[in-house]
Amino acid sequence: MAATKVRGFAAALNATGQFKYKTPDAAVDFLVVGGGVVGLAVAQKLSERFPTKSTYLVERHPHAGEETSSRNSEVIHAGLYYPPGSLKTQLCLRGRHLMYERCNKLNIPYRKTGKLVVAHEHQRTYVESLFEKARQLPWPKHSPPHRAEEKVLPVTLISGAQARELEPDLSPDIAAALWSPETGIVDSHSFMESLEKDISESEGGELVFSTRVVRVDPYKDEGWVVQTVTENAEQGDALLARTLINASGLSANLILNSLLPEASQIPMFYARGSYAAYSGPGISQISRLIYPCPDTGPNKHAFQSLGTHLTLDLQGKVRFGPDLEWISPPSDAEIYDYNEENVDFWRKHLTPSDSRLEEMYRAVTEYLPGVSFEGFRPDYVGVRPKVERFGFQDFVVRKDYADRSGRGLMVSLMGIESPGLTSSLAIAEHVVDDIIGPENISQ
Repeated sequence: MAATKVRGFAAALNATGQFKYKTPDAAVDFLVVGGGVVGLAVAQKLSERFPTKSTYLVERHPHAGEETSSRNSEVIHAGLYYPPGSLKTQLCLRGRHLMYERCNKLNIPYRKTGKLVVAHEHQRTYVESLFEKARQLPWPKHSPPHRAEEKVLPVTLISGAQARELEPDLSPDIAAALWSPETGIVDSHSFMESLEKDISESEGGELVFSTRVVRVDPYKDEGWVVQTVTENAEQGDALLARTLINASGLSANLILNSLLPEASQIPMFYARGSYAAYSGPGISQISRLIYPCPDTGPNKHAFQSLGTHLTLDLQGKVRFGPDLEWISPPSDAEIYDYNEENVDFWRKHLTPSDSRLEEMYRAVTEYLPGVSFEGFRPDYVGVRPKVERFGFQDFVVRKDYADRSGRGLMVSLMGIESPGLTSSLAIAEHVVDDIIGPENISQ
């Protein structure tokens, strides 16, 4: 049977022209669109960096983090996998440090479990290459002072026998492993609540929920007119945002596309990831995260990204996932059609099912042969925003301006998937200190 073609979604905000232009009746210095972990981190950093300026965060849902931010593995990644010069690597390395620092300071629940990346004999070169890359990684921008001998990413290459000493349930076929002691897990909801608290208690910060952005227009050389509609309100509001930060995750291309000609509009692709809870034999002594080598073996086409890995929650419960399944807008929806049903088509794919369990079970038994299929059960589903379907995809941090003279900045954050949670504080630092800060020095 022929494979179904995966279709991106390149809709533009207000493409039907339902919302007419309005003159702004108020102004804000910084407006952040999107209340996921990245939007919260940016708003928190702005309110801290510019305490005398106004920072508003607008979120369409009643609560923060209701989309990608609440449907992930809650892993604090070490920064192993991506090209050394990429934003994903640099911001993950810096973000990990900031994450542990914040958790310690504010008593946010976390645990530094460590992680084993396990390899069969034919995958040995993969973990060896990860090891060599990790040893050579430079410290990222904004890092605190450190001793010359300190590694930003400490790792150890060990044998299969040494890996089984750490985790006796591992397959005897595991020939080598990479030990990453800096990997951990975090209570992402407590982490987001801490950011909300900082924003709410700041001098100029404000959180606005149940409010969606419906239209954006450049406004002379002063910024952007952002129209919003709050749930149950009779009419919308128009606000002048002198600086606009688009951190709307799965919908991050909509604002940008509304300002671009159709031929230049950017499609977003959607990757559904299912998680399975597990209780049963074969994991009795597990105390660390276990990751297979990604994109290898018989499941390489079914499981992309970092493979179907084992993670723990803070209560010690085991889950496997995510796998990866591409989803497309409904066949009767053109990729440029904007309406609420089309924009949120991915929500129909959030219901867990047992259809992926057998494939996940087969993938897991490659490194944990003692697990039983009967112990797997559907847990939850997440959807990741991707700007490309194939190859490595870095975070996208794009700058646009309201006029040609370079005034009225808009920063769009797109394709912020894993390791987005780990990187969130570093993304905020990059956006606020490296991009927005210099542009506001004279203001």
